[in-house]
Amino acid sequence: MDISTLVGLIGGVGILIFAIVVGGTPPMKYVDAPSFLITVLGTIAATMIAYPMSTIKDIPKLMAKTFKQSSSDPSKTIGQIIELANKARKDGLLSLEEASREMNDEFLKKGLMLIVDGTDPELVRNLLETELDFIEQRHKVGQSAMGTLASLAPGFGMVGTLIGLIAMLQNMNDPSSIGPSMAVALITTLYGSLMANLIFTPMEKKLGASSAGEMLERGIILEGLLSIQAGENPRIIEEKLKAFLPPSMRKSAADSEGE
Repeated sequence: MDISTLVGLIGGVGILIFAIVVGGTPPMKYVDAPSFLITVLGTIAATMIAYPMSTIKDIPKLMAKTFKQSSSDPSKTIGQIIELANKARKDGLLSLEEASREMNDEFLKKGLMLIVDGTDPELVRNLLETELDFIEQRHKVGQSAMGTLASLAPGFGMVGTLIGLIAMLQNMNDPSSIGPSMAVALITTLYGSLMANLIFTPMEKKLGASSAGEMLERGIILEGLLSIQAGENPRIIEEKLKAFLPPSMRKSAADSEGE
């Protein structure tokens, strides 16, 4: 589990509750079912208009993904590529077929099988880059859906507020009800802002970071496989792939390769 998402969410809710309690207002005064329904269901309904059902169905999975630790580890991937390069240099490219059976990464496995089959290097690059493009496109659709939720939530919070204000203005005969009615009307704006700024926008950013990490790892695999196919020295391949990493990660890549 990615502890930062959980800690951030709990921390944000905790700070909100603390501020409410310190302010002296009973927390239950901030709970209003109609306001919640207008904000949440309205945001979801508008998002359903914007995206096909296949994308809508994936939103819960995308939200759950932000709680999972990213499996991308570029340093470990470089070490794995170097092991494959050493094996190919020692036993030939055909020996990689056996190694591919032990791989869990389908992208790496596909690349290895293309090399073993003697596919032209340029075609290998084109096929793998095409797959990378589609992976990135799928990621962008998911991030866009999350961003849409973030942008719509405050708007529907305002819609709920306007509905509440209209109801209040139609009942001006009782001045004592104006204050409580105004408070209820503003709750929807609060809900919309919280949904956007505490949930959807941070999750969109987390998905973007996760996608960038995965695409970096796939890029390393692509260049590594092409270098292996070209028969380059494993040491040269290692230095080439380390160029993908920031300096702070290059030592861990060397440690992974040495294990």
